[in-house]
Amino acid sequence: MNEKLGAGLPLVSLLEAGPAPVEWSRIAEHESWRKEVHRPATYVHKWWARRLGSVARHLLLAAVSGPDESIADASARLRGLVVYDPFAGSGTTLVEAAKLGAAVVGRDINPVATLTQRQALQPWDLEVLADLFGQVVRKCARPVQELHRTVSNEPVLHYFWVALARCPECGEDVELFTTRVFARHAYPRRFPRAQTVCPGCRGICVTDLSKDERGHCPACDMTFSFQGAVRGRFMTCRLGHRTPVIAALNGAVPERRMYAKLVLRADGRREYRAIDDFDLCLYDKAAKSLADASPDELVRPLGALEEGVSTVQALRWGYDSWERFFNERQRYSLGLIGAALRDLPGASAEREALIASFGRTVEHHNLFCSYKGEGTGPVRSVFHNHVLRPERCSVEGDPWGAQGGSAGFSAVLTRLHKAAQYKSTPLDFKAEASRILAVNQSSLPVARPLSTTWQQFVRDPATAYTTTGDASQTDLPDDSVDLIVTDPPYVDNVHYSELADFFHAWLSAMRPYRGYPDIPSTRAIQEVQNAAPAGFQATAARVWRECRRVLKPGGCLLFSFHQSQTTGWCALMRSLSDAGFVVTTTRAVVAEVATSLAKTAAAEPNRIDVIVVCRDAAGTSAEAAPDLDQAATHALSEIQGLRGAGLRMGPGDVRTAVRAAVLAAGTRQAAADWETLKAEADQRATAAVAEFNTS
Repeated sequence: MNEKLGAGLPLVSLLEAGPAPVEWSRIAEHESWRKEVHRPATYVHKWWARRLGSVARHLLLAAVSGPDESIADASARLRGLVVYDPFAGSGTTLVEAAKLGAAVVGRDINPVATLTQRQALQPWDLEVLADLFGQVVRKCARPVQELHRTVSNEPVLHYFWVALARCPECGEDVELFTTRVFARHAYPRRFPRAQTVCPGCRGICVTDLSKDERGHCPACDMTFSFQGAVRGRFMTCRLGHRTPVIAALNGAVPERRMYAKLVLRADGRREYRAIDDFDLCLYDKAAKSLADASPDELVRPLGALEEGVSTVQALRWGYDSWERFFNERQRYSLGLIGAALRDLPGASAEREALIASFGRTVEHHNLFCSYKGEGTGPVRSVFHNHVLRPERCSVEGDPWGAQGGSAGFSAVLTRLHKAAQYKSTPLDFKAEASRILAVNQSSLPVARPLSTTWQQFVRDPATAYTTTGDASQTDLPDDSVDLIVTDPPYVDNVHYSELADFFHAWLSAMRPYRGYPDIPSTRAIQEVQNAAPAGFQATAARVWRECRRVLKPGGCLLFSFHQSQTTGWCALMRSLSDAGFVVTTTRAVVAEVATSLAKTAAAEPNRIDVIVVCRDAAGTSAEAAPDLDQAATHALSEIQGLRGAGLRMGPGDVRTAVRAAVLAAGTRQAAADWETLKAEADQRATAAVAEFNTS
């Protein structure tokens, strides 16, 4: 048995003794295809850049396992240990630690993240959930559904809108279509039938993409090009005047024209139709209802957008308040649902869960949503690009959605029941030959009551302690945590608070739980995420210092990190060194599905996360001259091993693994020359890519 230190962890853990088993990456790849299905407890509310539950689970088990100990028996070694996550995000670490019997503590600077964690951990009474949901149904289901009907009282699943911009030369209103094919199948070669909109009479025309090169409208006998008025950043009016779209908008929110709808017929079939007078009158009715509503009758999204990396595009289009992200019918419909949720009695976990679930509906029912088409989930949410990017062609659904569509609130109980079932009887993955199986691996139930103070948590460690605030300043006592497993923010990538404000605009008016902060924005100057590597380094170092303070002697800090730039890796490693940690090893595991949008769009897609294992520098001897060639060789070997096991690896993965390994050596030096190490990391990464490509 490996010798243990004060925190009950081995002197040398499984990951410090050797690379992560290939099975971990095989399991991670399997989970990454449908993360929300496999781990529904952490998907009640939206959060960004979630790490995989299986990776967090393996890190926890590896941290308490020595080189000669079986990971299959490791769960018993976690029982009673205090596991802390200072960047708790959606609560993945907390859930996995709870399943393994640890006492869990989480903190995040963003209250929307805390709300997400609370849903992942709290127990719910399903009968109470159903009763509260019934109150919402009785209050607002009918008035919302009545605003999404045809003249024949058929449900409308989606309305289609196009933004307009005025030509500055001739004054014509230009419909900002890139293509007049507005609905097609996800697999057009197999299913070539598509829908187009006629530029003459605005009729809806069926076309066959396998043979038709132009559209034809049977109503007005017009033949037209599929090409719309927009190419790239420019639009062209019918007189041939070519103008940048952003210049034509001139900072004003564009007007939009409703041009089509998707109807659910009485026989169950779906049919695309043109907009008629009834549709226009029904929208006007919703607009009048919104204007006539009293302040208490509706919940309205509060606040203005601030300048930021994720908000710049929206602001350029004139979307300077959160309310403008929704058309009048959406504001009225969502406002009715929000008010019904706000007015639910009490302050129960069940009321909170329903309010949190409303976020999914808001996410898929706004002007920044677009239509994916047939054969897949039909609506792209406002966050499909991880930035707030306006859509020229938007789709509007029925937010109640009892007849179908996307993310209608009517399906909330189904989603919450799945999360509750997972919390009660969680499943995990097991690699068996060529298959990945979902099995019960003796995990404990997840659901735990929440403590509101550290003292309460100490008295009852069967609770979970989650708080909102700066992780560089906590109420945790010295030497109180056995193990820290986390997932720090990226360096200059997804800016969580800028995006979270979209939800906070609604939540601040609904108050999901006592103590939800009444603040105009979730942004905070103490956020670790920073566009400048130096800023990231400084703020991260403050959090790592606090982690070092609360970590017991012999404790361990482990985290996964995803970063493609050398400057980002250097900022991370310097922050750890500044805080008094040394990196004892870095390991590569698969973290992303190969077909994700961010991966396929990158020049050198990077699928791996690097696992960084840290110890207190006070208990680790410094190295005068670490062997950088050896570090690079080991990192390349790990990527080659993953590729040899049939996992798709590429040059981007090699560069990431090698850069991380080389720069980690700086934390083990008494006075590291970081600029030289950056150059060394890039040099060895380039050499490793060349070897990888020829092997």
